[in-house]
Amino acid sequence: MNPLNLSTPAEHPFAPYVRILGKGKRGARNLTQDEARDAMGMLLDGQVEDTQLGAFLMLMRYKEESPEELAGFTQAVRTRITAPPIAVDIDWPSYAGKKRHLPWYLLAAKCLGDNGVRIFMHGAGAHTAGRLYSEQLLQQLDIPLCRDWSAVAHSLDQRCLAFMPLNDWMPGLQRMIELRNTLGLRSPIHSLTRVLNPLGARCGLQSIFHPGYQEPHREASRLLGDSSIVIKGDGGEIEVNPDVAGHLYGTANGLAWDEQWPALAAQRHVKPERLEPDHLLAFWRGEVADAYGELAVQATVALALRGLGVMREAAFEQAQGYWLARNKSI
Repeated sequence: MNPLNLSTPAEHPFAPYVRILGKGKRGARNLTQDEARDAMGMLLDGQVEDTQLGAFLMLMRYKEESPEELAGFTQAVRTRITAPPIAVDIDWPSYAGKKRHLPWYLLAAKCLGDNGVRIFMHGAGAHTAGRLYSEQLLQQLDIPLCRDWSAVAHSLDQRCLAFMPLNDWMPGLQRMIELRNTLGLRSPIHSLTRVLNPLGARCGLQSIFHPGYQEPHREASRLLGDSSIVIKGDGGEIEVNPDVAGHLYGTANGLAWDEQWPALAAQRHVKPERLEPDHLLAFWRGEVADAYGELAVQATVALALRGLGVMREAAFEQAQGYWLARNKSI
C-alpha cells in the first residue's frame, strides 16, 4: 500500500499582509508605507481572492488606518492613474452624501469655478441609502460630468470645474466601496478616496466627519508631499457648517499648521424637514433666500481660497464678492 501523498499548499502572496493585521493583540501591527503600497497594488491588480479582500478591509476598519498606510495606499493608486498632466487648483473629493442639509458645497464649487479656480471633483455614487449625492445633482446645477480624462481637461479649460466618477478612473476602488452593503461597514477605502488627489492639485480639500481621523489624514498628505486642508465638514462632505466652530488641519511645504474658525451664526439654524434639490437652483438664481445656505456657501468658498494661500479674513471678503457677483443663470 502506497503512503498518502500529503503536501502543504503554497501560501498565497497576499496572505502575509492579512497576517500582519490579524495576528492578534500582541502580534498584529500596522503596515509600513511600503507594505501598504504593495498590498494596495495587489488589490487593484486583482491578485487577491475575494475572501482576502474582505478580510483585509475589515481588519483595517477594525484597527483604523495609520498615516503611513494611507500614504502607501495612495502611492499605489497614483502609479495606476493614466491621466495626462492637467492643471488643477483644488482637488475636491465628494463621497459622503448629505442627509441633514442640502449639498451647498456644490454651489461653492460653481462659484469658485466661475471665478477661475480650477476644481476637479470626484465621487463614487449612492453607496449608502438615505443620502443625497453630488452625482444626482450635476445636470440640474450645470456641473460638467466627465467620463474620461480628455473631457476633464476640456471642462477645466472651458469651465474651471469638472466632476468624474471614481468608477471611470479607478474601478478597483469603486468595487471595494460597493462592498459596503455586503460587509455591513464602510471600509478604509472611503477614507482613502479623500487623500488621493489624483491630478496633483495645488491643494487637496478633505472632509473627515469622525473625530480623531483628521490628524492622520493631514499626516498622510504631509508624507506624500501634498498641500491639503482637512476639516470636519457637514455630513462628511467638504462644506463648512456655519453653526459651529471649525478646526482646519492644514499642511503645506512639508509643515503642518492649524487654524480655528469661529461659528458664523449666533444660534443654530433649524434643519429643513426634507431636502429639496430644487431649492439649491432657486437659491443660486436669487429667487429664494436661505440664511444657512448663504453662510455655508461663502464659508466653503473661503475654505478653498484659504487652501490656495489666501488669509482667512481676505478669503471671506473675496468669497462674499464672488457670491454677490455670480452669474445667476444656469
